[in-house]
Amino acid sequence: MSAALETLDRMNTALARSQNGQLPQSEMVRLWRAESASLALPTRFDEVLQPLLDRIEASVLFSEESCSFSQKDLLASLQMWADKARLRLTSPSAAQP
Repeated sequence: MSAALETLDRMNTALARSQNGQLPQSEMVRLWRAESASLALPTRFDEVLQPLLDRIEASVLFSEESCSFSQKDLLASLQMWADKARLRLTSPSAAQP
């Protein structure tokens, strides 16, 4: 397995632990910010990820779902980002410049 896929697996594990209440969302976001830089994905991935992480951080301020921040939806979007990142990292075209 490539280093990037191992990194993505760590990120996914942190997301799952956060969803299960085993890891504070702030720690999960910190890990995602630190680890995502090493994935060598196209710039667009970072342009989507960083605002999403910002919204997740802001959602921590609310104890329940609010009309502005649905933690469930934000975490589902983060999982979708991870799924698309995995597809990109494993596609044969990802090795091309």
